[in-house]
Amino acid sequence: MRNLFDLSGKTAAIIGAGSGIGEAVAIGCAEHGARVVCLDLNEDAVQRVVAQVTAAGGLAEAAKLDVTDSAAVERAFADVRARHGALDIVICTPAINVRKPILKYTDEEFSRVLAVNMKGSFGVLRAAGRIMTEQKKGSIILFSSIRSQVVEPGQAVYAATKAGVLQMVKTAAAEFGPSGVRVNAIGPGVVETPLTAPIKANADWYRAYAAKTVFNRWAQAAEMVGPTVFLASDAASYVTGTILFADGGWLAADGRFTPPGM
Repeated sequence: MRNLFDLSGKTAAIIGAGSGIGEAVAIGCAEHGARVVCLDLNEDAVQRVVAQVTAAGGLAEAAKLDVTDSAAVERAFADVRARHGALDIVICTPAINVRKPILKYTDEEFSRVLAVNMKGSFGVLRAAGRIMTEQKKGSIILFSSIRSQVVEPGQAVYAATKAGVLQMVKTAAAEFGPSGVRVNAIGPGVVETPLTAPIKANADWYRAYAAKTVFNRWAQAAEMVGPTVFLASDAASYVTGTILFADGGWLAADGRFTPPGM
């Protein structure tokens, strides 16, 4: 049973590995034995991650990839399979957010958020699915969010894309499952990453989000590694079509008032 989380001998392609959650997950998968192919629009950033992994004795390589370019995603995955014999794990973390009320949203902003969060995730799902259903094995992990379930003002488009990611995961699980391929999502709460830096810079906003969790704090990117490795590994061999929330209890508690006598 101790070997259930071992990723030795597996090749994992991780999109968004240049920073934040993607960087932490790439390092974590390597530490669990996987060969990690770090893909990101920022090539310098993924080269830095690769250097860190290899310095610790892990197996890693890097390449530049624009997740919105579906043809490039197809080529990248095909290259990984051709060179390493299989594409065992695919993890897709990139997302962007334009926080604006619906009435102030522009068509360009709407299209930009959908291009990364929905079109990008779909392209990754389709490209990985084509290879994995043919090889009869594999695990695909997309990143959704608590915003797939709950919202706040200014989150309309972002929340819609994260709900869409979850529904794509469920559909892909149903379609790819007969070929032995698992598809799941991670649903983070508030995590300290470059994407959330503007919130952290506002002390009141930062504290308000921390207070929404039962731990009264934000997550670190490294705290997304365990849930992701679980879904990637044989420990989750019968887990597919679902979302694993790593949100510090955000969705579990609907208030912070403690009734008298409790």
